[in-house]
Amino acid sequence: MVKKLYNCLNCPAYCCSYALIPVTDFDLKRLAKHFGISVKTAERKYTKYGDAEYPRVLRHAADEHFKSACMFLDQETRRCTVYEGRPRICRDFPTQSRCGYYEFLKFERDVQDDRDWVATTN
Repeated sequence: MVKKLYNCLNCPAYCCSYALIPVTDFDLKRLAKHFGISVKTAERKYTKYGDAEYPRVLRHAADEHFKSACMFLDQETRRCTVYEGRPRICRDFPTQSRCGYYEFLKFERDVQDDRDWVATTN
């Protein structure tokens, strides 16, 4: 296991803004169980077609910091609302000990001399 040298609680959830967050059959089963619904219903409500590489991806919603983000991201807390039911890719991300988003955010907060600085899109 890789020791992670960052704290996701200090990030506005950059990784949740990826345009394509792939969902596997197992992920769908986990989401369905989390919500107490059928796999087909979970697929219809929470996923959409992605592309050839990732045919099934999570749906997104408008976001105040990014153009859009995962539909399960709480806009106020910036935390996952389905943490126990989240897809495998979310469970494994990032696979390195450092997160590029977190490093960027730390750098910008130092440069801006503002602990709470968060980039917005305009």
